[in-house]
Amino acid sequence: MITVDVKRKDNYINFVRIKGHADYADEGFDIVCSSISSIAITTVNAIIKIDGESIVYSEDDGFLEIGILYYNDVINILMENMISMFQELRKNYKEYIKIR
Repeated sequence: MITVDVKRKDNYINFVRIKGHADYADEGFDIVCSSISSIAITTVNAIIKIDGESIVYSEDDGFLEIGILYYNDVINILMENMISMFQELRKNYKEYIKIR
């Protein structure tokens, strides 16, 4: 199961940890893992393009941690959008994704 932990400060998302594997299908064919990874990495890359100084992140196999160092509305919209996309994906794959 993939677990997504979201922390907020002053109504802004300031931390997200994505951990685990969905185990929906064999490695290389797991559309749930691929979807979560694509959404998360696209969000991180967009934030880096906007303001690389505003974010820190760490990644490894089955693990991504994102910390927002300072907020602005555009970065928060991207982070909120990422969580919304995870929630939409969860509607069809409840047993594979947990959002806390």
